[in-house]
Amino acid sequence: MAHQSALIAEDIHAYLKAHETKSLLRFLTCGSVDDGKSTLIGRLLYDSKMIFEDQLAALEADSKKVGTQGGDIDFALLVDGLAAEREQGITIDVAYRFFSTDRRKFIVADTPGHEQYTRNMVTGASTADAAIILIDARKGVLTQTRRHSYLVSLLGIRHVLLAVNKMDLVDWSREIFDAIVAEYRDFAGQIGIRDFTAIPMSALKGDNITDTSDKSPWYDGPPLMRWLEEAPVEDDLQGKPFRMPVQWVNRPNLDFRGFSGLIASGVIRPGDKVKALPSGRESTVERIVTFTGDLPQAVAGQSVTLTLKDEIDISRGDVLAAASSPPEVADQFEATIVWFDEEPLLPGRSYLLKSGARTVSAQVTEPKHRVNVNTLEKLAATRLELNEIGVCNLSLAAPIAFDAYAENKDLGGFILIDRMTNRTVGAGMLHFALRRSHNIHWQATDVDKAARAAAKGQKPRVLWFTGLSGAGKSTIANLVEKRLHAEGRHTYLLDGDNVRHGLNRDLGFTEEDRVENIRRVGEVAKLMADAGLIVLTAFISPFRAERRMVREMMPEGEFVEVFVDTPLAEAEKRDVKGLYAKARKGELKNFTGIDSPYEAPEAAEIRIDTTAMTAEEAAEAIFRWLHA
Repeated sequence: MAHQSALIAEDIHAYLKAHETKSLLRFLTCGSVDDGKSTLIGRLLYDSKMIFEDQLAALEADSKKVGTQGGDIDFALLVDGLAAEREQGITIDVAYRFFSTDRRKFIVADTPGHEQYTRNMVTGASTADAAIILIDARKGVLTQTRRHSYLVSLLGIRHVLLAVNKMDLVDWSREIFDAIVAEYRDFAGQIGIRDFTAIPMSALKGDNITDTSDKSPWYDGPPLMRWLEEAPVEDDLQGKPFRMPVQWVNRPNLDFRGFSGLIASGVIRPGDKVKALPSGRESTVERIVTFTGDLPQAVAGQSVTLTLKDEIDISRGDVLAAASSPPEVADQFEATIVWFDEEPLLPGRSYLLKSGARTVSAQVTEPKHRVNVNTLEKLAATRLELNEIGVCNLSLAAPIAFDAYAENKDLGGFILIDRMTNRTVGAGMLHFALRRSHNIHWQATDVDKAARAAAKGQKPRVLWFTGLSGAGKSTIANLVEKRLHAEGRHTYLLDGDNVRHGLNRDLGFTEEDRVENIRRVGEVAKLMADAGLIVLTAFISPFRAERRMVREMMPEGEFVEVFVDTPLAEAEKRDVKGLYAKARKGELKNFTGIDSPYEAPEAAEIRIDTTAMTAEEAAEAIFRWLHA
């Protein structure tokens, strides 16, 4: 590989020393399909001589075999490495490439142009300092140009370059270039991109890439490479208040206890006062420890271990912050969410929210609106579908320390994880804490759950009966309650139909309403168990995620899942209420088992096969299980 720097041949040690001190710029290329993103990156790698000779030989061979440029080199093949990408001539996944010049090191992310791969584009943009938005000069500003520009603005990327590519195909027309720049400037102003640089270029031919091209004498700005070398790297993080999410409690022996992490912002020195959040306890930094020795100070971007003068309880996921200017702590927020998953985001469903090293349960309590990124119109929303962007209210199971994303990406950004599959299903940006997060506090009481249960002489339980409509849940739950009541137990039966007459009378049978139905019932069951009761619930509760959510509301062992297992054909044959017949005729929408799924329990504590036992036998089996 032949690097531009002559120091490699003359003085390798001097070259390596200079390479260590170069700044690093992370940037991404984005835009619509076939605007030339991969070709541009390939050209940058080629012109900066960051390609090995065997890679160049392979590139020339691949260009003749599967390239799109006839016998010429197809630079896109340097980054489009997936077979599907080469076959279709598109980018699907994010490709990262490293290159450098005498002045700077670069990591570039080549992101997909298709709308269906928006989540991949967000992934590539999440760590970028700058963005190159490509436009095909023949096509002008397209829908995906607007979508990606909106995401760039949303993710807080401040340095934007508008690359008007394929100018050679429009005879380097200044009028076309000026018209595209004017149209883009109008849109950029609407989404908060206040400043950008526009360059006419041909990535394939190399015009205005490393040097100014004589084909555009009317353009007097910098070539692309010079813009990249001079674009400011974010360095204002050191001027912000100190923040360090704790990644690891470092305890190698009894004599040392430190807190390790990457400093997200600010500067820290021994003697500085810090506050641990969310606990709010304060201490003083005693040492800044690294592998090569103690430091007199540490700054944003460094990974260090801090030791404190006081023994305070700090765990992974907590945040150490400047005591004089700590971040907020809250458990309810307004946030923007970009949804990544094929399954929609449903209000009330429990997800895992990961912010820094802290992971907590979270629910979207209220979608405020979704954004049409093409028109910037705010649209009503009850859910978010794949690649949609919306503003929502979030409720967390525990408070976290945070800054608004606009102030600190590390403390203001988060991802959402599906609890069942562990997939990352969304990414988001916190705006601010909701007022109720600070106004509502848990009120301690003197009579607790144990005292209430002791007065009743029983152990609280929640028996959660689940199964298809017509399986026999209500009948069996009623028989079990009668047996418990006859034994002098204090019980309450929450039946699906009965609850919809009052507490949940405002809910229908959409997926969103079903999730909210079970969330409310779970909260009521939790309160009743806290009162010392044995609670029985009879609900279809078709989704595993909601049943798991209710289970996790309660102490281990208190939630007992009873799967009333009845095949669909048998439940439909019984059809006591005539609901299946209506659903088959299309008169009932979203009916479980017909046009809405039922997710059977995978590890229920009790399984009742109603084809093999009567309701009385089932009740007896459950009663025996409880006593056992």
